[in-house]
Amino acid sequence: MPVWARKGSPVDEQLAVARNVALQREWYGESLGDRVRRLVVAFDCSQAQLAEVLGLSAPMLSQLMSGRRAKIGNPAVLARMVLLERRVLTPEVASGDPAAIRAALEQVRDSRPTVSRPTGDWDALPVEEHGSWNLDVVIEALRTVAAPAELAAAAGLLREQCPQLARVLRHAAGTEEGGSALDGAIG
Repeated sequence: MPVWARKGSPVDEQLAVARNVALQREWYGESLGDRVRRLVVAFDCSQAQLAEVLGLSAPMLSQLMSGRRAKIGNPAVLARMVLLERRVLTPEVASGDPAAIRAALEQVRDSRPTVSRPTGDWDALPVEEHGSWNLDVVIEALRTVAAPAELAAAAGLLREQCPQLARVLRHAAGTEEGGSALDGAIG
């Protein structure tokens, strides 16, 4: 057997890494290295800090990023990654507000998310966050599925029977200002 073809040889390792990265693209839509690098930049943190938030050791995160390992074994770690990717879309985090970034990292680190099977025809990964709701994420989600006029109309219909939900809808529609008006709206 040629030296370059022996198990554990540099060529063998390169082939394993290429296979693992290809599997990551198939399973996760892109390489984990690309996804993690975006999060490190967006949250202005180190890989070690991100690993701690995700619930992984820093060496394990490094192995996933480099392709030396193919998959995330713990579904909660994948769910936290998805939650962080969603938090990047909130206006405060996207603007680079250090307090919002710190809060988002802490919320995700402390979360107990679950991953369930997709429902319907869409490819989104259903990730549920247990314990605390992030109102900004809920509002952004509402804004992606309905126009402000629809949100305001729904708020009007729910005003009497579901006043807290109506307030969240009005906030998403842009007709109710201030976070204090929403204190306790979701709990």
